[in-house]
Amino acid sequence: QVQLVESGGGLVQAGGSLRLSCEASGFIFNNAIMKWSRQAPGKQRELVAGFISPLRIFYDDSVKGRFTMSSDNAKKMVYLEMNSLQPEDTGVYYCGCKLRGRDYWGQGTQVTVSS
Repeated sequence: QVQLVESGGGLVQAGGSLRLSCEASGFIFNNAIMKWSRQAPGKQRELVAGFISPLRIFYDDSVKGRFTMSSDNAKKMVYLEMNSLQPEDTGVYYCGCKLRGRDYWGQGTQVTVSS
């Protein structure tokens, strides 16, 4: 079955960086549209970044210029490089994919940015 396992979260000071990883399994990676979302405490989940096409990536305005999404298709891995982190970036980050019209999400990894 589809499995998405995130890692790389943690506690970081404002201005710092983290790199999130997502290991995908159980499906043909090239057939899926990969994405990252996050949920801050008390807020709804929001889409942070996602592939629009193999060479185009959507970024939410709040992370443009600071976050970079990438993938390694051979390893079935997706990454989210996060720089210049701010306290408002705190939340649980989820790796997701859209496959045959259905969304799948991992369990999430906690990112906490202290001021």
